[in-house]
Amino acid sequence: MDKLEMLFEMQAALNKRIGVDPKQLTEEEQVQWVLNFSRAMQQELAELVDSMPWKWWAKYQKTDLQNARVEVIDLFHFLISAAQVLGMNAEDLFEAYLKKNKVNHQRQDSGYVQKDSADSSHI
Repeated sequence: MDKLEMLFEMQAALNKRIGVDPKQLTEEEQVQWVLNFSRAMQQELAELVDSMPWKWWAKYQKTDLQNARVEVIDLFHFLISAAQVLGMNAEDLFEAYLKKNKVNHQRQDSGYVQKDSADSSHI
C-alpha cells in the first residue's frame, strides 16, 4: 500500500469512528458533509495564517512553524474526508492531480491570459 492510500484508509477509519461513513450517506447528507469539511478547512486555513507573522504593522509576531505544520495536517484530514464523501479514493485523487497539474502547466506556458473553464472539464 502506498502512503496516500494509507492516509485515505486511516481517515476513513477516523470518520467512521466519529459517525461519518461516506458510503452510507444520502445525497443530501453528502452535500452537508462536503460543506462541513469545507468549513472546517476554512478554519484550519485561518489557523495556518495565524501561525505566520501576517500583520505587517505588528512587530511582536513570530513564526510558529510547529503549529503551522499541524494546521497543514489538519487541512489534509478534512480534504481527504471531503474527497471521500465525493466518492474519491487515493488513486482517483492522484490521477486527478496529475491531470490538473498538466492543465496548470499548460496555462503557464500560454501566459494564462484568458480563462478557459473547459480546460479542466476532462478531470
